Order: sequence, then structure tokens, then C-alpha cells
Amino acid sequence: MAIHYNLAKVYEISDNDSEFVQDIINLFVTEVPADLKNVKKGIKEKDYKLAYGFAHKIKPTLDLLGMTVAFEEILLVEDWTKREGKKKEIKDTYKSIADKVEKAVREIKKDFNL
Repeated sequence: MAIHYNLAKVYEISDNDSEFVQDIINLFVTEVPADLKNVKKGIKEKDYKLAYGFAHKIKPTLDLLGMTVAFEEILLVEDWTKREGKKKEIKDTYKSIADKVEKAVREIKKDFNL
């Protein structure tokens, strides 16, 4: 049983289409970590548009994979970009998201033999 992600929504919207589920899994494993690096770059450089764009792109995938806490945290990143906050305000939140994504990717790779 998955600890760091939940595929219930994916199966629900796909009518248990295993090929669709595999596509979502592959998308998550390949794109989300790279997109998260762009969020980090945006935070580091105070490029609020960059950080917002990639946070907004990641958000639906986190929701789809049942990563509720990471989803709520990415909303905090979006809010931070809109307020143009200070880097120190969001660093720990970013680290938390990155940790959750890393654990989910590791677990998915193991569970799906990727």
C-alpha cells in the first residue's frame, strides 16, 4: 500500500484505465521534480512569476495523486508569489514539498518498477 501517494482519484477519473494511470505516474516521476527545481530557482532569485508558474503547474498533479499536505503547501507558495514575500518565509515550505515529492517518486518507482 502506498504511503506517500494515493491513486484513488486517478483510477476514479480514468475508469480504472491502467494505461492512463501509467501515463499519470510517468508524468509525475519525470516532470514534477524538474518543475519543482524551477520553483526553487524562482524562490532563490525572487522571480515570482517563475515560481508561481511552476507551482501552479504542479498543483493539479499533487491533488490528483492524493498528496494533500504537499498540495496545501504549494498553495502557500502561490500565495507567497502573489504577495512577493521574503525568501525566508517560504524556504521551509519549499523544503517540505520537495521532501514529499522525493519520497513519493521513490515509492512510485519501487511500486511500478520504473
